[in-house]
Amino acid sequence: MKRGNGRNQELQSRQAARLASLRDLSVTYEGHSESVVTRAPDLSPRGMFINTSRNFPEGAVLNVRFRLAQSDVEIATRAEVRYCLPGVGVGVEFVDISPEAVRAIENEISGRHADHFRKQTAL
Repeated sequence: MKRGNGRNQELQSRQAARLASLRDLSVTYEGHSESVVTRAPDLSPRGMFINTSRNFPEGAVLNVRFRLAQSDVEIATRAEVRYCLPGVGVGVEFVDISPEAVRAIENEISGRHADHFRKQTAL
C-alpha cells in the first residue's frame, strides 16, 4: 500500500474547508505590546494556521484581527495556540468568537457573502 506524505494526509483529514485569502491580518501576543509579523494564513471557521517565524508556546493566547477578502467583514477574536512549527508558524483555535463571525467565515469559504455582512465593521 502506497502512503502519501504527512502534509497530504493532514489536508485530507481536516474536517472543515479552508481559506487563504485575507486582508489586514493583525496578531498580538496577549499581555505584550508588540505586533507579530505574519504572512497569509490558512483559515477555517474554528481557527487558522498563521505563518510566522515567531515561536509561541502551546496555550498562548493571541489577539487576532483580520478582514475577509471577498465580503470585507472584519473579524476580531482571541485565539489559543494549539501547536507551533518553529520557524514556520502556529496553529490556533478561535476562542470567544461570535456566531456571526463564524457564519461570515463559513460564507466566505463557501463563496456566499451577502451585502449585509459587508456593512458590519467588527463582529
